Formats: sequence, C-alpha cells, structure tokens
Amino acid sequence: MAIAVKFCGLTRQEDVAAAHEAGARYVGFVHFAKSPRHLEIEPMATLAVDVPLGLAKVLLSVNADDATLDAITARVPLDMLQLHGHESPDRVAEIKARYGLPVMKAIGVAEAGDLAAIDAYSTVADQLLIDAKPPKGADLPGGNGLAFDWRLLADRKYWTRPWMLAGGLTPDNVADAVRLTGAKQVDVSSGVERAPGVKDAVLMQRFSAAVRD
Repeated sequence: MAIAVKFCGLTRQEDVAAAHEAGARYVGFVHFAKSPRHLEIEPMATLAVDVPLGLAKVLLSVNADDATLDAITARVPLDMLQLHGHESPDRVAEIKARYGLPVMKAIGVAEAGDLAAIDAYSTVADQLLIDAKPPKGADLPGGNGLAFDWRLLADRKYWTRPWMLAGGLTPDNVADAVRLTGAKQVDVSSGVERAPGVKDAVLMQRFSAAVRD
C-alpha cells in the first residue's frame, strides 16, 4: 500500500501546486496566530477553493472555540479538522458532531508514557497524528522541526484508528522513520521549507520520492 503524504502549513498557491505535483494525499492549512504558517480565513479560503481534486484539505487549529471554527468552516471548504492543542476526548467528540467532518487529533510523544493518550482519543477521533511533544514553554505545539524516538512506535500495530507520523521528518530521514514505525501516513511541514511558511518544491519532491522508495 502506498504511504500517504501530508504537506502541512501551506501558505501560497504555488506550494499547493507543488504538493499536488509531488503526489500528496493531504494539504494542511494552519489557523494559529503564533505560527509563522498562520492563515487568516479569507486567504485560506482562496487557497482551499483551488486545491485540485483528490487532495484532502485539512485545517490545523489549536484549542479553537466554536465561534472560530464556525467562521472558518462557513468560508473554507474543508475535508478534515486537525486538533493540535489540549482538546479533551469530549471536546473532540463535540467538534466531530458539530461540524460533521472527520477529526484528526494530534498527540505529542516524548516517552513511552505519552502513548497512553492514544487509547483515549481512539474512541472519538477518526485519525491520530503522532507528533514530537514540544519543548516546555514552546509557543508552537507542532512544526518545530523536532523528532522523537521512533522506536517507541515499533510493533504498535494494534491501534484502532489510522494514524500519521509527524515531527522532524525530512527528505533525508523519512524512509528510516517509516521503516522503524511502520507508518502508513506521514506529515511534514518545516522539513520541506526554505523559510518558515515558505515551502521548497524541490524538497517536497525529494520527500515524496524518499517515501515511495
């Protein structure tokens, strides 16, 4: 089975085109003011309406309230909501019911004990994103270019929901990450950028080629 690639934090039309050209399955748009990849609603809507067919459009939000999500979903055509904050399982269930969209919950991992949250969120989320836990006091919950010990995920094939590997992936290490974890989906943001929020089409192609190979 082909491994699905998600390019996250896209901010420009040419980056959406490059993601499509590189064979991505998902593109991610960030609505979080502290992020260098943050998009306001209207620019996000402009990007989203031109996403080619077959590319799933994912909103990344962080502890967003209903008013914020109402405003975004009213204007932006989306296929999935990615929750990257401290949303509880109950909050995940509320969002899924309110918007009728699949929900992906991000879970930060630094040590084996962090994996316990996966079982709780597996009962409510449609997908899980297993990311590196940000450093204490970090402004960003993801997109920090940090990896975690992928061996923590080795032989963990019993999870009941599809999951995606994130955190510090680059064209140079993604193949090893997939081999160590058995991931069927991978997410990259800073690892294919030439500047924060500015993707590099060559790196995107290299990333996808490494996954395919």
